[in-house]
Amino acid sequence: MNKINQFTTLSLALAAATATIALTGCSTFQSKPAAPEPAPAVVSTATEAPPVVTAKMAAARQQLSQMVTLQDRLYRVAGPLLINNADLCRTQARNLLGFTAKNKYSYPGEFSDAAAAVLNYGDRLEVATVLAGSGAARAGLRKGDALIAAEGKLLPVGANAETEAAAILGPLVTNNKFLNLTVQRAGVNQQLRVPVTRACAFKIDIGNSDNINAYSDGQRVMITRGMVNFAQSDDAIAYVLAKDIAHNVLGHAATTKQAYTVGGIIDNLVAVRPDLTMLIGTAGVKPMPPELDAAADQLSLYMVARAGYDISGAHAFWQRLATQYPATVLNGYTANHPSLAYRLTAIDKSVADIRKKKAANLPLVP
Repeated sequence: MNKINQFTTLSLALAAATATIALTGCSTFQSKPAAPEPAPAVVSTATEAPPVVTAKMAAARQQLSQMVTLQDRLYRVAGPLLINNADLCRTQARNLLGFTAKNKYSYPGEFSDAAAAVLNYGDRLEVATVLAGSGAARAGLRKGDALIAAEGKLLPVGANAETEAAAILGPLVTNNKFLNLTVQRAGVNQQLRVPVTRACAFKIDIGNSDNINAYSDGQRVMITRGMVNFAQSDDAIAYVLAKDIAHNVLGHAATTKQAYTVGGIIDNLVAVRPDLTMLIGTAGVKPMPPELDAAADQLSLYMVARAGYDISGAHAFWQRLATQYPATVLNGYTANHPSLAYRLTAIDKSVADIRKKKAANLPLVP
């Protein structure tokens, strides 16, 4: 069995080996008449007992399934925002692969079991998400494709595969317009020529908590599970994503000297088992100054419009959020962005300006 096929065939070989035990015998030929045939023997089949799934493992499987579903939705919404606004992201635009890949070692403890049981992950990296509108999507890369090789170089497997693969793929994406990728799909190797994608190079994550908030530290954007559930529609999720992308583009985490504080919150909430005591009170996050918030609102609405989402509901969404979760909710969005009236004025003006530019067929640039 070679390395390329090991991941696909190993589970099949184990299943065949443990399903039955073959029985063999011998016979002696005699000159006298054969004795009457004995009654048929009862053949027993030996099987391995099914693995025990503890309550803790079952809970981990359910939790991981929910997280992956939310992350998939977030990537689907984020794709057009990141790709269609590369020119507005200034120095933060990069050549990207346009997909993420994980294996069972991407998750700790019982979540490794959950990744194997729920997502069918093993040692080899598999495509976890494909960015909508990316070169990877156009090339036909699919969720579940196993990564075999890039530009003829075998990609790593095992516990450190993500880090080691990034070290291989990073230079290839930076220096080339296409990536020749070998993937395995349904047990068959396929060659894909994947165009690299120019996009805003911000990592998008789901926060594993129910508080209604979103965070950006200059390099990453995180929306909590609670915020996704509150927003409900893709347009509303796009408003929140674009707002924090805009904060990153405008360098507001550095300006307010909160990159370290917010980065610590993101590091915590991206974990499958975050320490929610970090969210007590304001978690050390200072309110965003009104003028910075309004500048991010303006840029974000242009991004939303350029990504094809409907900007007409922005005023009502932010108003609803502030009404249901006011600044007195210390771990909520409005506590970190309290200047609602100032923001709504900027939002209304930006929406009007965007509509005028669309009507006049002018570029959608702030």
